[in-house]
Amino acid sequence: MLTFVFVCLSISVSGLHAEFTVTVPNPSVKVKENEGADLKCTYTADFGATPRVEWKFKDLKGSQSFIYFDNKPTAQYASRITVYPGGLRFNKVTRADTGDYDCEVSGNQGYGEKTVKLTVLVPPSKPVSRVPSSVTTGSNALLTCFDKDGSPPPTYKWYKDNTPLPDDPSKFPSFKNLTYKMNAFNGNLEFPSVSKLDIGSYFCEANNGEGAPQRGDAVKMDVRDLNVGGIVAGVIVALLAVGLLLFALWFASKKGYLPSKFLRVSGVR
Repeated sequence: MLTFVFVCLSISVSGLHAEFTVTVPNPSVKVKENEGADLKCTYTADFGATPRVEWKFKDLKGSQSFIYFDNKPTAQYASRITVYPGGLRFNKVTRADTGDYDCEVSGNQGYGEKTVKLTVLVPPSKPVSRVPSSVTTGSNALLTCFDKDGSPPPTYKWYKDNTPLPDDPSKFPSFKNLTYKMNAFNGNLEFPSVSKLDIGSYFCEANNGEGAPQRGDAVKMDVRDLNVGGIVAGVIVALLAVGLLLFALWFASKKGYLPSKFLRVSGVR
């Protein structure tokens, strides 16, 4: 009997508390650049007849700012947005509008917030790639690829001699002797230890599903053997040059052609 009374009391007390709830029907909105966008945000009546509604924006770099504050759009958004009961509307979005939008509602001593993620869809542009023209056998080689415009960020694919390179070469018989590492998300193609098998013409491709994939320029990468003989010969020539210089200084000092001050500085006796 006591348990029943306690349960009933709990139900009646909880019913007295207001439920401050903020709802976003679509937490992820995707729209093409230069089109309009609606970010919907609703809230329960518990906030009162005139709740305070604010919108904050956080861009991809983490910078945060108000876009609607004190019942009006901030200066930089005044001509671009309209706030209405139930949401916020952009007249036209740009790629810089991609980010998180916080809908914050407060009133009658209650507070709630929800976030809408807006992605402005932009096709990739021609990616910028860097391919070394010549590397030494056994050395590390890094090929990079980057597209600055695509939204969402594109993924990358590399081609060698017009043939697409698989993500994992060990799984394909035609590529099993290659030892590269490819990162589809940052565009890097790395050869920890290049060999003659890696000689070829390389280009990258950026694709985010918006518009046609874009390809960078093809660049030939050559792999050369380390010229050990040339290095040894260079060292020998350098040593001979140093020896001849020291001999010349010694001979000049013996003949008295050099002042004593110079001899002390150079260390010649």
